[in-house]
Amino acid sequence: MSSYYAGVDVGGTTVKMGLFSEAGELLEKWEIPTRTGENGKYILPDIAESIEEKRASRDGDIKGIGVGIPGPITDDGTVLKCANLGWGVFSVKDTLSELTGVDNVKVGNDANVAALGEMWKGGGQGFDSIVMVTLGTGVGGGIILKGKALTGSAGAAGEIGHIKVNFEETERCGCGKTGCLEQYASATGIVRMAKKELREDSCLARCEKITAKDVFDGAKAGDAYCLEIVEKFGRYLGIALGCVAQVVDPEAFVIGGGVSAAGSIITDTVSRFYGENVMFALKDKKFCLAELGNDAGIYGAIRMVLQ
Repeated sequence: MSSYYAGVDVGGTTVKMGLFSEAGELLEKWEIPTRTGENGKYILPDIAESIEEKRASRDGDIKGIGVGIPGPITDDGTVLKCANLGWGVFSVKDTLSELTGVDNVKVGNDANVAALGEMWKGGGQGFDSIVMVTLGTGVGGGIILKGKALTGSAGAAGEIGHIKVNFEETERCGCGKTGCLEQYASATGIVRMAKKELREDSCLARCEKITAKDVFDGAKAGDAYCLEIVEKFGRYLGIALGCVAQVVDPEAFVIGGGVSAAGSIITDTVSRFYGENVMFALKDKKFCLAELGNDAGIYGAIRMVLQ
């Protein structure tokens, strides 16, 4: 009878899942809806049921389950409230273990888990200490040191999107503060900056709805205004990553999320400003683009179990 491992990445809309071999090879991946009704009470039972269906279809054993959760998680697998899932404080590890009969269950914050996946099988391969930055609707972060996720005392380490980078900002971030990195480096932040002082001679003035992709495409084409916005983006992100490096000293930074599709213009710009804002001993760092996309979470979940 064959043995398998299940990787689970819980999102607010869907749960991404993968079945892996003992060697860490992805055999099959699928998704199920995230049923957040009634304080998310169906989420873990749905996951357990889906894993059991896959196990039964392959007539094998599930030796371990790794789970990434969009919220703070303690080292013993307890979630400390997760608003977008409707969860309060309870042990995800114990609950899922009871539902599946699998003792080997590991749970982590989704950003840290994705970072672990990228270090193992993605853009961070070859390094054991990385900082992963996810640039999407917001800015997330995951920190891996010596192959282990840095979780912090309450499971909330790596929230780099809310590092204050501009003390002159008057508009408020979604977190309630002003001048957060997320206001300049997220997709919404880039668009906000672009709209703020939009010039008529920019290609963006012809866009019906400006997107972050439009800004980067314009910069690549030499549009002066788009280049200014990309420079601002790179400066703020470079400053923030410099602050992170001064504390954790990673070998590399891996940049992912939807915005990272812009490619090397991001790594080139950010690494330049990073280098201008760190001490000499921290300058020689590698900047990479993430490679696993939406699969980073399930790979990282498996890595937790196989460690």
